[in-house]
Amino acid sequence: MKGDSYDPKGLIREAYRIDGIGERECRSIFLDWALSVAGTVESRAALDVLLKRYADARPDHPMSAVLREGMADGRPAARRGGWRGRRGKA
Repeated sequence: MKGDSYDPKGLIREAYRIDGIGERECRSIFLDWALSVAGTVESRAALDVLLKRYADARPDHPMSAVLREGMADGRPAARRGGWRGRRGKA
């Protein structure tokens, strides 16, 4: 089952077909989708299409929430790790 340029492996389509799928599984599927779509189309444009295609019809589905989170702007890291994070602390 091949998808299209917005969902090359059909992962998002299949996620909506799985009965009882949870948010954790949807996040894993989303990561796989993000890796498969990288380089073929702009991911925000693909997310916009997928939201209209699936999430509008099933707003309460866990994948709908994951897709919406994917559209949100990333937040800056709260702290730096390693020596940069500890620098300046006594």
